[in-house]
Amino acid sequence: MNQKDLMAEAVRLATESVENGWGGPFGTVITKNGEIIARGQNLVLLTGDPTAHGEVQAIRKAIQILNPQAPAITEDHQNESTLELVPRPEGSPDVLPERARMLMGYELYTSGAPCPMCMSAIYWSRLDAVYFACDLEATKEIGFSDVFQYEDFQKPLDQRSIRVGQLFPELGAQAYELWMAKSDRHPY
Repeated sequence: MNQKDLMAEAVRLATESVENGWGGPFGTVITKNGEIIARGQNLVLLTGDPTAHGEVQAIRKAIQILNPQAPAITEDHQNESTLELVPRPEGSPDVLPERARMLMGYELYTSGAPCPMCMSAIYWSRLDAVYFACDLEATKEIGFSDVFQYEDFQKPLDQRSIRVGQLFPELGAQAYELWMAKSDRHPY
């Protein structure tokens, strides 16, 4: 499939979501070499789950398809899954020399510019590229104000619209210390 066909499928999924009352006009496909690996649709109104965005749904489906041993990938099968360790890309700001491959080599097509939550999921997934049909301004015009969130993240913690603060770091340090002491930790 070419890029126009892939975007058309993302928009078809978005349209279906609206027509069925499942959620907003957001559909997504994840691809490799022009082949669709997974599809996702906004299902917020269907499920009541504010994280049920098309991009997140597609990422979850792609991971399920690519990891046949899941939900219990044992240590001896990690390198046969998206958890396979690969060297960090040249010029990467990553502090570790290698991390799990995740969705490297895949691309995402979506009907609207990803919101901050979805963009974070995309970064964590290590997708190679993201393409969208409608930009943040068009998305704002239909009532989804993602621009506000992107702007709010740039503010210091004490100036954000949601109260954000650190509490009891000594408690959290216990889990962090356990992770660092784990000789077989697998960076992802």
